[in-house]
Amino acid sequence: MRDQVILVTGGAGGIGGEVSRRLEQAGARVAVADLAEVRTGAPGFRCDITDAASCDETAEAVVHRFGRLDGLVNCAGVSRPHDSLTLPPAEWARMVDVQLNGAFYIAQACARRMADTGGAIVFITSTNAEAAFPRRAAYCAAKAGVAMLTKVLAIEWAAQGIRVNAVGPAYVATEMTRRNIAAGNVNEEQIKARIPLGRLAQPDDVAGAVEFLLSRQAAFITGQSLYVDGGWLAYGYF
Repeated sequence: MRDQVILVTGGAGGIGGEVSRRLEQAGARVAVADLAEVRTGAPGFRCDITDAASCDETAEAVVHRFGRLDGLVNCAGVSRPHDSLTLPPAEWARMVDVQLNGAFYIAQACARRMADTGGAIVFITSTNAEAAFPRRAAYCAAKAGVAMLTKVLAIEWAAQGIRVNAVGPAYVATEMTRRNIAAGNVNEEQIKARIPLGRLAQPDDVAGAVEFLLSRQAAFITGQSLYVDGGWLAYGYF
């Protein structure tokens, strides 16, 4: 990762913050994009990934700052469980806009800057791309869309030397997860009992998978979703 220029969206905290730190430790030059204030030591850019023009401006600003762009990690996301019978259209649209539309807009903007030199893109998806949870219709549908988007972009952009993969965590011990636990949307003990490794994922677990997929060690890997889930998806017992 030495001197590679990597843009991390949603990098102000949570998984994105840990990814940024991990990549910097590996020698990458990291640019952080977020709607929130960027408190890391990396250069910060304000970006709304649901706005294609904002994504294009951010990608261009990174190239202007560093001279090139070698990779993207899209960590931006929201989680708002809601029963499907009363889910307001605006909340459905917002979830899809952030999770799916935004993933495409920022990937497209970055790929345009990597088309001549190649690069790597990693989306953060979820086990919900494969496993359905109640009260998460919009979230599950959007994450499943990103998993398929990963495959489509991988085969389409391979000719430009751009690899596209995804990392799909189970529940991660982040502030967003803690808020959902406090709100009663998630039962922490039930979740731990459901995961064969017996714990929530840590942000560093996810960051390690991201680093691998960006690195030369993964040079022949594209179009794949790597699930960092402690065995969640493999576990079919009760």
